[in-house]
Amino acid sequence: MMHNLLSYITWSVDPEIFTIPGVNWPIRWYGLMWAIGLILSQQIMYHIFKVEQRPVKHVDTLTLYIILATFLGARFGHFLFYDPEVFITDPLSIILPPYAGLASHGAAIGILIGLYLYCRKLKYDYFWMVDRLVIVVCITGAFIRLGNLMNSEIIGIPTTVPWAFVFELVDDKPRHPAQLYEAIYCFLLFGLLYYIWKEKRHQVGTGFIFGVFLVVLWSLRFVDEFFKEVQEPFERDLPLNMGQILSIPFVIAGLIILIKTRKRRPDTQ
Repeated sequence: MMHNLLSYITWSVDPEIFTIPGVNWPIRWYGLMWAIGLILSQQIMYHIFKVEQRPVKHVDTLTLYIILATFLGARFGHFLFYDPEVFITDPLSIILPPYAGLASHGAAIGILIGLYLYCRKLKYDYFWMVDRLVIVVCITGAFIRLGNLMNSEIIGIPTTVPWAFVFELVDDKPRHPAQLYEAIYCFLLFGLLYYIWKEKRHQVGTGFIFGVFLVVLWSLRFVDEFFKEVQEPFERDLPLNMGQILSIPFVIAGLIILIKTRKRRPDTQ
């Protein structure tokens, strides 16, 4: 069947914004989106700490922990889940540029581990802190997916829906803008979690916001994967792709946390 490409959104954005003269250093949309997400997240955490009368300087330390944990988790997660032979054949490539390959599930695990180390050092209750952190994780995640959109990567499967994107840097097929779907629901989830924190945190148990985050985000991610192209060929032979398989434990963990928060006292740290 012939499709009228004029009815779809043509996407041909150059991943590079410009190159810094003299050093020939390209500035890319993906890096810019990462930076915007991190800066906004840090500013929101400053606000949260001020409202709750916590030392604002602790946000700077938290930012360093989370950036490092996110990077290491995303890199190790990518190779562990999608390309494990690299640990034997070329382990240095995991931490050396150009850092091609970042797994969001690995980043999530890295963040949880990094946050544990942070809380142990600064004597914060882990669930109190993770309730706050996941609010801004949604913001960063949304901007990262916008960066993927600018890179024409993590594309969706072919479709005929009127809002389909033709990623001209990839091919001429109209596809689901799966990156945009994920960015949108991350922004919406941010709004929900921020509302719970602002209006309901003294009425729900510590860990409740974290539980909602896990259940909602990874359930939506599970559904979103149906609209994405698989990342690696081996996934074509699986009943569910790797993104869906890895999302299930997070949803289950979130449900368990929500059940347990019913037995906790309201958030009053």
